[in-house]
Amino acid sequence: MLQYIIKRLLILPFLLFIFSIIAFILIQAPPGDFLTSYIAELATSGSSIERAQIDALRALYGLDQPLYIQYFKWIGRLLTGDLGFSLDWQKPISELIGERLALTLALGVGTFIFTWLVAIPIGILSATRQYSFFDYFFTVFNYIGVATPTFMTALVLMWIAFKYYGLSVTGLFSPEYIDAVWSWDRTVDLLKHLWLPVVILGLDGTARLARVMRANLLDELKKPYMEMARAKGMSEWSLVMKYPVRLALNPLVSTIGWYLPLIFSGSVIVATVMNLPTIGPMLLRALISQDMFLAGTIILIYMILAIIGTLISDILLAWLDPRIRMEDN
Repeated sequence: MLQYIIKRLLILPFLLFIFSIIAFILIQAPPGDFLTSYIAELATSGSSIERAQIDALRALYGLDQPLYIQYFKWIGRLLTGDLGFSLDWQKPISELIGERLALTLALGVGTFIFTWLVAIPIGILSATRQYSFFDYFFTVFNYIGVATPTFMTALVLMWIAFKYYGLSVTGLFSPEYIDAVWSWDRTVDLLKHLWLPVVILGLDGTARLARVMRANLLDELKKPYMEMARAKGMSEWSLVMKYPVRLALNPLVSTIGWYLPLIFSGSVIVATVMNLPTIGPMLLRALISQDMFLAGTIILIYMILAIIGTLISDILLAWLDPRIRMEDN
């Protein structure tokens, strides 16, 4: 097992280097830069800026240098722990991300826990009670969950809450706690508002994982070792939970690699619709304004999280299924 983990860790530096180049290329792909967007905004509002000021700002932000120099300066700052300066917000990027990190983590981790705690029992119940009322009910539920966009669910629930109960369910805090310092009352207020975005964001993932769990568990339940275990007198639920469920979890565990970045981003559209102060909407604004340093840093963070998530998936898969370790050796 240790050798298996070491092999995965040795690949990480190379992957980080490749992904940093990809992130820099992505933020440089659109035509123009932050100053181009800034000048266009000034022109729209009827204002103007002199050429000398534009050149001075371009030199100040390092936008007048070749792309490869900009890349090495950017990655050099990141290696020293300096995330850079947001051109749009005019604030250090570490401060901007830090303001939203705790709330993003709370929302993402809550969604992850909700998804797994609901999806796995639904999948097990549907598979072990195939063609029963519960199986048909959850099958319809899963189809609806997959087919309905999460932002549509958010809009419908927001409309119902406002029309029939006079409640505003946007944001993660009541108005009096938005800018308040952290305290027990503010934490309780966060939990009161957190459950609805968690349910909305978790519906799609719950429906998908439940379908995967059901399909894989049905496949395991039909294998010969199940008949042999039943013949030896092993109780049905003990048998199901000890072997088939563990093997059926493999495809779900493998999704952690791409799910971990979603914990930090959430659904950008849902976060925008519900006015959630998470990192996702900040990335969208950075991309629109071409705030290259902020956008590049967030994209690189997502890529790093994808690498870490994949590593966690590999380790968990090797722990759940020893055959993976044997094939790797």
